[in-house]
Amino acid sequence: MLLTLCPLIAALACVSGVTVLTQQPLVMSMGRGETASMDCNLGTVTNSEVRWYKQIPGGVPQFVLYFMYSSSSPTYGSGVSSSKFTCTHQSQSDYRLIIKNVEEGDSADYYCQTWDNSTWDDSANAAVSHLSPPVLTVFPPSAAQLQSNKATLVCLSSQSVPFADVTWSAGGSPVSAGISTSTAVHKPDQTFQISSYLDIQTSDWNMDKVYTCKVSLGSHTAEKNIKKSGCSTGE
Repeated sequence: MLLTLCPLIAALACVSGVTVLTQQPLVMSMGRGETASMDCNLGTVTNSEVRWYKQIPGGVPQFVLYFMYSSSSPTYGSGVSSSKFTCTHQSQSDYRLIIKNVEEGDSADYYCQTWDNSTWDDSANAAVSHLSPPVLTVFPPSAAQLQSNKATLVCLSSQSVPFADVTWSAGGSPVSAGISTSTAVHKPDQTFQISSYLDIQTSDWNMDKVYTCKVSLGSHTAEKNIKKSGCSTGE
């Protein structure tokens, strides 16, 4: 089981002046039970407090903690355990949220926030989710489609993450045209489902060419092959 961190928003500026908060790292993968950390830079804001929020997709934000530069330890939100979350600072403008012993319940978006000139300023947020190999299913063209010159292959990626990349290849060569991939659909089990469609020539399908759907996130990939001789549809 792997964990991945990926910022979803680059930065937002406050109303008075231009205070930009940034989040790092861009992408990080690790095993379950390990420790995740994400940094929040307050830009021009110094000697201020940082607040962290957790939001499960489709839910409301939950206050995790706030931490003052002059404090020795964070103040936690209701029901939040210090054995799970903590916060440190490297300078007056650099803060780090640490999530210990990562597990499924930690899958969420995390936001850092600060106070500047009586204006709240939202930073980048980081999505934290477990990265298990997605379950791939590739569907062949229908018999009706094969009566025409063009047909469509469908790759369904379930138990996935929302920012995975879907690519296709034909006969071992990458395909760049005729691909349409849906946005991720959030499922009740806190995973995501992605559908990708590849338009092909019926003649290529009849040549028994091997088509491959690959889902990637960083160096982690899953793929599924399909060809005419392996399917009953269209025979």
